[in-house]
Amino acid sequence: MSTPDRLIEATQELLWERGYVGTSPKAIQQQAGAGQGSMYHHFAGKPDLALTAIRRTASQMRETAGQLFDGPGTAYERISTYLLRERDVLRGCPVGRLTMDPEVIASDELRAPVDETIGWLRGRLAEIVQEGLDQGEFTRLLAPEDVAATIVATVQGGYVLARASGSTDAFDAGARGLLALLAPGDTAA
Repeated sequence: MSTPDRLIEATQELLWERGYVGTSPKAIQQQAGAGQGSMYHHFAGKPDLALTAIRRTASQMRETAGQLFDGPGTAYERISTYLLRERDVLRGCPVGRLTMDPEVIASDELRAPVDETIGWLRGRLAEIVQEGLDQGEFTRLLAPEDVAATIVATVQGGYVLARASGSTDAFDAGARGLLALLAPGDTAA
């Protein structure tokens, strides 16, 4: 792996673990096994490296979710697959976690890939819900954008509840509860 890739990967991990404020250039260099000169040769500084790492994390998240969304199955099955997929619940969401970091939120540049990714996620989920509506799978009472926001809120809130309790139970319960509410049934509106 190249030095820039090691630096980016180390920054991704540290941002997920510690957030922007808690991620120092020295910690990045130590985790990447790279010297200060290498870091500043490839990146203008911590904000530049962090932005690159955030963009990569966001891209990876979109790729993973996109594969599930574009996979086989009904709208409900694809949403279920997304909600129930294996994830490191107790670590939280590597993108959503950044919304709790005051320096990320204060920076339009650092916040942009976070906002874009969450917006993309909501948009794709709304499309899937609309597909379910068009196929007669869901009741006509569902508003796709509202359901998409609810799915994202359930996942992000589930991470918070799981981290607070030190158990994945709350996350799992939230996912199961939402799926029970979305379960196809009587589609007469």
